[in-house]
Parts: sequence; structure tokens; C-alpha cells
Amino acid sequence: MTKLFVSLIFTFLSFTTIAQSPIGAWEAISKAQNGDELKTVVIFTDGYQVLSIYNLTTGKFISCNGGTWKLNGDTMTEKKEFDTNDSKSVGTEVSFKIVITDQSFQIVGSKMKLKRVDDGKPGALQGAWLMSGRVTDGKEQTRDTSGPRKTMKILSGTKFQWIAYNTETKQFLGTGGGNYSSENGEYVENIEFFSKDDTKVGMSIKFNYKLIDGKWHHSGFSSKGDPIYEIWSIRE
Repeated sequence: MTKLFVSLIFTFLSFTTIAQSPIGAWEAISKAQNGDELKTVVIFTDGYQVLSIYNLTTGKFISCNGGTWKLNGDTMTEKKEFDTNDSKSVGTEVSFKIVITDQSFQIVGSKMKLKRVDDGKPGALQGAWLMSGRVTDGKEQTRDTSGPRKTMKILSGTKFQWIAYNTETKQFLGTGGGNYSSENGEYVENIEFFSKDDTKVGMSIKFNYKLIDGKWHHSGFSSKGDPIYEIWSIRE
């Protein structure tokens, strides 16, 4: 009986730990006042998160916000680094109660319940990354990631999003995201929304990638067809 009891407790604690982790991607479908279906996607990585809303049918970008997060029991605290609906809130913290299970995420008092898309797997590039350099004409140019002007790419196991913003001026510069895969050195983005150009929605773009000394080397052609070679560093 004692061994069985210990085994049950261990199983319960293991399940609880998994269930309480928000890391991964979550989504929900809702309806706008005009009847359009809207998709909400939230990506959590270790310490960073982004929430975006876009039209499910057209991919038209509506809004996004995000920044850092921490969880204390059932209380989540987020510090905003960007917010398309309220730029004045950048730099402020907000705390709220949440309920997480293996398959659902909900803010207490909210009607919306998000369903889990993935738990951070299987993506080899899961995490929050900052643009830290480019290679042009064979020469590497580094970029300071400690300043207020940032280009962040945040990936769960299957979802990606890039966000360009400035925490000092509180300016939001653009974003795009969707599904991705990373296999055998090939990184593929399937664009579901793009704040600057709705015509890019539905595009599938292939890149080469490799990890060198912990940095993500990303090369190929952009959505405009321009050659690119970017270097990304994991955000601490």
C-alpha cells in the first residue's frame, strides 16, 4: 500500500507540473461583432510571451502584445514590451489568476479558453531569439541586442512569430507569424498573418538553418524575394 501510495503521489505531482506549465502554443477561435471569426494565438517560451489576434479567414492582422512573464502559483505577472492597442502600457506590469490544465489555459474571469497547440516540441528552435547580426557580401555585421530597438522571433514547437518594436519610444514596428517546421537543416515558415502586407498570408517560405556556437544562422530569400543571411541569439 505504501509503495502504491508513493507511486500515485509521484504520478500526480508529475502531471501537475506538466499541466501548470504554459510553455508552448495556445489558440482560441472567437467571433467579432460583424460575425468574422478571429483567431487568438499565444506563444510562451521560458520568460517571454506574445499574444496575437488575426482574422481566421483572411489573415488580416488585428493586434498583439507581449513581453516577459513569470508564474507564482496560479498568479501570472506580465511586463509589457509592446502593445498595439495601448502603447502607453509598455513598461507596466499586470497580474492575474490563471487556470492551466494539460489542454487548456484560461484567465480567471475571462470567457475565452485557449486550447493547447503544442508544449514546445518538436521544434529544434523553440525559444525567444533576438536578431544579433547579418552577413552581407560575406562579412558578418553584429547588432547590439541590449538596446531598446529589438527584433524578436519567438517559437513554440510548431508556431513562430517575429516582432519588431522599441521599448524606449513604445513604438510597434511590425509582426508576422504562423506555423513552422525545422528538419534536416531546413526551416519552413507558413505565414498566417503579416501586419505590413496581407498578400503574404498563405505563403510558404523555405530557409536553410544551422546552429553555430548556440547562434541560429538563418539564410535564404525573404517574402519579397530578397536574399538574406541573419544571425539570431537566444534571449537570456
